[in-house]
Formats: sequence, C-alpha cells, structure tokens
Amino acid sequence: MSEESAPGPKESPPAAPRAGSREVWKKGGRLLSVLLAVNVLLLACTLISGGAFNKVAVYDTDVFALLTTMMLLASLWILFYLLRTVRCPDAVPYQDAHAGPIWLRGGLVLFGICTLVMDVFKTGYYSSFFECQSAIKILHPLTQAVFVIVQTYFLWVSSKDCIHVHLDLTRCGLMFTLTTNLAIWMAAIVDESVHQTHSYDSSHSNASHLRLTPDQRAGSSVGGDCSCNTAICQIFQQGYFYLYPFNIEYSLFASTMLYVMWKNVGRLLASSTHGHGHGHGHTPSRVSLFRETLFAGPILGLMLFVVGLAVFIIYEVQVSGEGGRTQQALVIYYSFNIICLGLMTLVSLSGSIIYRFDRRAMDHHKNPTRTLDVALLVGAALGQYAISYYSLVAVVVGTPRDLLGGLNLAHALLMIAQHTFQNVFIIESLHRGPPGAEPHDTTPKESCHGLTFANLDALHTLPACPPTPRLVGTNPVGPQETMAIILAPRGHWRRRCLKDISLFLLLCNVILWIMPAFGARPHFSNTVEVDFYGYSLWAAIVNICLPFGIFYRMHAVSSLLEVYVLS
Repeated sequence: MSEESAPGPKESPPAAPRAGSREVWKKGGRLLSVLLAVNVLLLACTLISGGAFNKVAVYDTDVFALLTTMMLLASLWILFYLLRTVRCPDAVPYQDAHAGPIWLRGGLVLFGICTLVMDVFKTGYYSSFFECQSAIKILHPLTQAVFVIVQTYFLWVSSKDCIHVHLDLTRCGLMFTLTTNLAIWMAAIVDESVHQTHSYDSSHSNASHLRLTPDQRAGSSVGGDCSCNTAICQIFQQGYFYLYPFNIEYSLFASTMLYVMWKNVGRLLASSTHGHGHGHGHTPSRVSLFRETLFAGPILGLMLFVVGLAVFIIYEVQVSGEGGRTQQALVIYYSFNIICLGLMTLVSLSGSIIYRFDRRAMDHHKNPTRTLDVALLVGAALGQYAISYYSLVAVVVGTPRDLLGGLNLAHALLMIAQHTFQNVFIIESLHRGPPGAEPHDTTPKESCHGLTFANLDALHTLPACPPTPRLVGTNPVGPQETMAIILAPRGHWRRRCLKDISLFLLLCNVILWIMPAFGARPHFSNTVEVDFYGYSLWAAIVNICLPFGIFYRMHAVSSLLEVYVLS
C-alpha cells in the first residue's frame, strides 16, 4: 500500500476505521525503514570488522568503496528531499520547536568543519604515494567532504521538519542516511582504535592479527615503495588521526538529529503551538541567559578545565618514557580525575537535592528529542560502566596492592557514581517545566518580567502581571503611547544555583571528553587489567566500550546546555 493512500493535511478528517488503518501503515512504514537500516548496517559492520584483521580477505579498499557508495546515495537523497520540499510548500505543515536546537546545530557545524579539514589531510596523505594506491582511497575523503557539506546544510535548515508527503520514502531515506553516519562512525572508531593499540603495544604477540595502520599496510604491500617518509606526508598522517574525534562526534550528532526527523515524519502538532508541542516555550529562560548566574560554577569549571589540559599534556609527554615516568604520569592522571569526578558527583547530587524544593510542574508532553536524549544518556553510560566494573574486579581480585591500584579503584568507583548522579540530575532537569510553572498552573508567573510595552492597555491582557506597572517614561500625548517596563525581581537562588551547576558540569564534561578522545589511554599504560584479563580480551573491552564513554561526554554537554536554558 503506498503512502499516497494516507489522507493529506488538507483532506477532511478520516473516519475512525480509516484513522486506525493510517496508524497501522505508519508503523508499517517505520518497520520497513528500520529493516532497511538494519540490513545495510549489518553489511557495513561485516566489512568494517572484517577489514580489521589481516587474516581476513577484506581490505580497506572494500570498506572505502562501500562507504563512498553509501555517502553518494545519501547525498542524492538529501538533494531530492530539499528540492521536493521547495517545490511543495505544503510538504512541511508543522515544525517541531524542540528538534535541532541552536547549540546542537552549532556543534554539528563545528565538527563538520573539523571533518572537512580531516578530509583534506587524508587526501594529502594518500596523494603522497598515489602511484601505488587505489584511486578509491583518494575518492573516499573527497566524497565524504561533499557528503558533510550537503548533510550539514540539510540538517541546519530541515532538522525541525514534520514532513507529510511520501512518508515511506522519507522514512527510508532518513534511516539510510542515519545508517551511513553510523557506518562512518564505526570505520573511524576501528581506525582510531587500531592506531592507539599499535601505539601502546606494537610488540604484543596478538598485535600481528590486527590491521596495520595505513602507512604500514601500504609499505608492506609494495615492498616499502609506499612508505610515508616525507615530512609533509607524516604531517598529513598525524593530522587526520588527531582529527578523528571530531569526525566521530559529527557522525553521532548527525545521527541523533536524523533520528528525531525520522520520528517526526507524519507527526501532527496543534496549530496553536506552532510546533512547540505544548503551551509554553523556552523564551522566558532565554531572556536572561547570563543575568542570573552566580559564576562560581563557571570559574571553578574553567580552573578544572585548564588544570586538566596541563595534566593531559604531562600524561602524553611522560607516558612514552621510562617505567618510572609512566608511573608518575598515571598517578597525576588518576589524581586529577578522582578530584574532578568527586566534585562532579557532589555537584550533581546537590542539583538533585535543589529539585526537591522546586515547585515547578513536570513536563509530560510528547517530545521525541527529549526521549532520545534520555535514551542516549543512559545507553552511552553503559560503556563506561562496563570498563569501570571490569577494572573493579581486576583491582580487587588481583594481587597488586600499591598506590596505583588504590587510585585505579577509587577512579572506577567515582566514575560509576558520577555517571549515575549526573544522569539523574540531567534527566530530571529535562522533564521540568519552564520557570514559573507551578503544579496545576500552566501560566509562567515570571514570563512578563523584563518586557517593555508601548501600550499600557496591553498590560491588562497579561494575567500574570501586576495591575500597576512602574513607569520609566511618560508621553504627554496620552497613555496609548506611554513607554512602561516591568522590572523583574532578583532571580530565585535555586535558579541561579542550577545555572551554575549546569555550567560547571558542562566544562568538566568537555575536559573529560578531550582526554580520551585525543589519545589518553591509561587502560593500557596501567598493566593491572592487562595482566588480569590478558591483552586480547582487555583491548576488545576498551575498544568497544570506550567510544560510547567518549560520546557520553559530548552528549552530556549538549544536554547540559538544554538544562541551562530551562533553569
């Protein structure tokens, strides 16, 4: 049954049986798109994981060819979507105000720009020995650059769309594009993990089973003629490896926005809310974005951020030295993380306690963006939970009883506690109504404060405003042209504390994202887990679970920005 059989937005309301039939086919269209995405993703997973081993006859050229084809198809579909919505003004009758907030789209643009720089470095790297390389290795980064530009523009202008034409085709196209981003993310994770594994333990006996880095494989395949020996080639190689974290985050940001668009296909919203989903938006919170902040949280967060950068640099410099310097680097690294995680745990717990005194009503309206945020926070935290629990078992059951073992144990326990309490704080914050919304009262009591009026008669239409405003200036012509302003009272201490808490946690999550994203791997430098589980098992655990932990930090930053606006 085609989507054209579904009633359009201009048709008369369908009868009850037909409405039920439409809902059935809505679920059928979603199921069709999910099945398409699952099959394509499994194919990509098979090639990418198979290409990570030398003994499997799957080469990186096969992976590049698949990813290039997927990106070209996704780009063509995006162009078709944009042209179709331009030619059909009624294709998008509703806009979801919660989807695609400005900080999420801004982060997507930032990571997209860094991904473009990475593509330039990869093109320059593979062009350094073009004579003995497959053309697909140069075509892949060029295609990815085009895909990033097209997709970033598409998500910037269309992330709020609730489209109502060709529903099945749109769902399948969005799911295919989402799958393409996940495949790119997976390929980047594999390359980055293999690179880190060779950097930390290139002499391990099991390392021979892992895929060589691009320059090593190229050199071995042609007898050394393709080795990266020039200075410019090595700059390109190191540059695109250091830019992998931005490419990884770009793919995940795009995937989350595409999922929300997929959920909004065919969604009906009340016309009175203009896509907001419920009666009150976030405007009152945005009026005084920094006016009611104590700035104690941002200052402390900036201090930890700067100290964390220094600790990260010291760790990277010393970890490749002798055993004594590696031990010292690990002690400094764990000590900083213990202090940071401990403060974040206490601050998150304080925020949850403050909410016990907050009389704002809970927001139970349907919100696909918030539902996805909560699911990603809980799901991504499982990766760090797994690493921490494996470390706990290795430290407690293992024989070492030294300072490093104690620091590792404390770090694992605090990591679990910090993720738990931060998730509780963020999730509860996202479900709170806007400031001034008391239980059983949907009228924001503080929404009129700070507004300027040109007509005093308009004040009587605002139920939450006092009857007699304070006049700033008068005009002898008459009250119709009188300028008046209502001076807002000083913000409540709970709101100021919540803003400080959200900014402090945001800065801490940024530094805790930078460290593992740009190469900090104490999991391998500290040999407690390696000796207990064996290199192969521990490397598999870290390489699978750590990318989710890294994504958790950046997604927490996005969610904390939303919490800051809502506070």
